[in-house]
Amino acid sequence: MPERITERYGAEEIQVLEGLEAVRRRPGMYIGSTGAKGLHHLVYEVVDNSIDEAMAGYCDHIEVFINEDNSITVTDNGRGIPVDIHSKTGNSAVELVMTTLHAGGKFGGGGYKVSGGLHGVGVSVVNALSKWLEVEVRRQGKIFFQRYERGIPVSDLKIVGDSSFTGTKITFSPDEEIFEDVIFSRETLEQRLQELAYLNSRVKIYLKDFINNLEFSYMYEGGIKDFVAHINQDKILLPEAPLYFVREKDHVMVEVAMQYTDAYFENLFSYVNNIHTIDGGTHEAGFRSALTRVINDYAKKNNLIKNNEGNLSGEDIREGLTAVISIKVPEPQFEGQTKGKLGNSEVRGIVDSVVAEGLSTFLEENPAVSKKIIEKSISAFRAREAARKARELTRRKNVLESSTLPGKLSDCSNRDPSESELYLVEGDSAGGSAKQGRDRKFQAILPLKGKILNVEKARLDKILNNDEIRAMITALGTGIGEDFDITKARYHKLIIMTDADVDGSHIRTLLLTFFYRYMRPLIEAGYIFIAQPPLYRLKKGKMEIYLYSDRDLENKLKEVGRNGISIQRYKGLGEMDAQQLWDTTMDPENRTILMVELENAAEADKIFDTLMGDRVEPRRSFINKHAHDVRNLDI
Repeated sequence: MPERITERYGAEEIQVLEGLEAVRRRPGMYIGSTGAKGLHHLVYEVVDNSIDEAMAGYCDHIEVFINEDNSITVTDNGRGIPVDIHSKTGNSAVELVMTTLHAGGKFGGGGYKVSGGLHGVGVSVVNALSKWLEVEVRRQGKIFFQRYERGIPVSDLKIVGDSSFTGTKITFSPDEEIFEDVIFSRETLEQRLQELAYLNSRVKIYLKDFINNLEFSYMYEGGIKDFVAHINQDKILLPEAPLYFVREKDHVMVEVAMQYTDAYFENLFSYVNNIHTIDGGTHEAGFRSALTRVINDYAKKNNLIKNNEGNLSGEDIREGLTAVISIKVPEPQFEGQTKGKLGNSEVRGIVDSVVAEGLSTFLEENPAVSKKIIEKSISAFRAREAARKARELTRRKNVLESSTLPGKLSDCSNRDPSESELYLVEGDSAGGSAKQGRDRKFQAILPLKGKILNVEKARLDKILNNDEIRAMITALGTGIGEDFDITKARYHKLIIMTDADVDGSHIRTLLLTFFYRYMRPLIEAGYIFIAQPPLYRLKKGKMEIYLYSDRDLENKLKEVGRNGISIQRYKGLGEMDAQQLWDTTMDPENRTILMVELENAAEADKIFDTLMGDRVEPRRSFINKHAHDVRNLDI
């Protein structure tokens, strides 16, 4: 926990920059969207204020309730929002914070040294986008209360009781006039709250779902060391416990936890003031440069690689590495509105020096483990060289061929990627129907024969020798690995269309594993979709209806009855002719396709490793735990 600070935190530290007028008119500018992500962002904004109190050393307990009416309550034991009167406005500091955009204790330097919500729009935006919001402040031995409706105070700040504790309690109900759906997902909140608990060791975060009567508690003494152990829990580990480095330098606090595994992929998660920097930045650059330099220096010093051989690349060294970097910066400079990339140039050198010092010491003190790490890196280097030769061979073949596209690809005539879509279709039979039924202007078809290689168990050199994967890479045009370039994507919709049975589900999982491991930017860009073919066709006289779930079937039969009804259960895409496939699954006017989204990369990594990795017991445990969630299982 950072050292407590003693600077004054009162009304005068609340600086006023501008009002709230535009928030309800253009909510997407402030919370990203009015869909599920924006809805849950409201909770994060309130919780982040409590986390800021924790980082300042004043809070160690946070509670989040999903109430029975689907409102949210967030309570902390911090100092409580200041309640005194602000000299420039004549309003209480509470009302100022709740009703004025960019009013907060994070701009003056006296309220917080380090903060996640640096834009200061958080709780005022939540207030503006809520049907109602109630704030309760415990401070100065009293309990203060005020209520707002759609951002407007409907009562004065008043004293409603006495308290020997301090803290803030905010309850809000999202406005149905703003949001497409106002139902909160407990699972989504769980992921973020658990992440925050890992990043802020010894802070206890409690989640209670009153709707389903479930509760969860998160507190991790080991902080990001426990985070790495959680990600790697089903892997073979090197060393057995994560390495951990922590140091403050030039007012920047650096924490790094790292551990090697038997996997073939790098997992690097970085955070700045608890904000996940999904696009990296100078802190990641500092970590990578130190890691590459220190490993190579140790390897050459100890004759693990010969002096006349080239250095191991950073990519070789990071194979199988899981690392979490968490830094606290007083004045972070983020690139872009999403805060996805850190730009502070001084941070690179600070992180580099902290990692270099800690890693050098570890390698010198643990020669047996160090040798294994370097042997793994050398093995990765050899595989990468084999993959490079395979790519070069593929390029030479493509140059010699009359067409660089795979022969079984039926391409579309449109050459604008933003208007083009590629269907990856299970089997030649369904592929034939899809080719006949498609709209040739914008829909391309690539049939896949059988199940593609499980990339979770293979390095890139082996993957590039798989015919189906090579065909996909060539059709997409993006390249793979070092050559991947999303701007060269030939289609901005990539639709996976498989049978609604166990084999189809397996093929879909194999494809998603491939895209997650080797073409993740396609998922992050929203290019990957899953087709939803119908499960049933109902026919009664001239009436013909397609249904997509068992529940749809039951509900429809209640409406029309069973007399004279013919029910066809589709077990495969090949059972539909070209017109039926178009009508139900490919016509943009009628089809349902699901966008594949990546909300939590750490959890996604764990799930792919569990489902597609070598170890049976974690997979069995996962299936036993989630078997009751399965729908439409066809065996």
